Amino acid sequence: MPIEIRRFGVGHRRPDGPPGTSGLTGQVIHSDARGHVSELAFSRGGRIEPHSNPNTTYFCVIEGGGWTSVGDEEIRIAAGEAAIWPAGELHGAWTDHMTMRAIVIEFAGSDDGDVRGILEGRALPALGAGSPVAKGEGSLAPRPAAVDERRDAEGEPA
Repeated sequence: MPIEIRRFGVGHRRPDGPPGTSGLTGQVIHSDARGHVSELAFSRGGRIEPHSNPNTTYFCVIEGGGWTSVGDEEIRIAAGEAAIWPAGELHGAWTDHMTMRAIVIEFAGSDDGDVRGILEGRALPALGAGSPVAKGEGSLAPRPAAVDERRDAEGEPA
């Protein structure tokens, strides 16, 4: 099967967002019953008005920065940061003096941690409650013979 390429970015975006959105374009990268992935580009002063949806969503900023909100809380967000927008909660995002690009990942439904039995801060036993864990077997690999600490040809440390 050949590699499938999905194009997004400049030249592939269209106006996007819920009602009241301004200064925003986007492109769907993937969408199916499991979730939705899209790229959003905010112009200066771009805005997604607060809204809610039934899906847990990650708002991952990849360029620039701006603001995001969940409920009554507002916080700055910048490239390299991701905000989690919980299912059913009002959330939004906007820019003021700069542009911002984000990848938005929407998972179908709300967080399923409770259904799976995973609670934050607590690991479940892998072998069942009260089962002893067997001691691992093995050893470290033998250390290679001493090597000159400098590479003569490059003058760099090894």
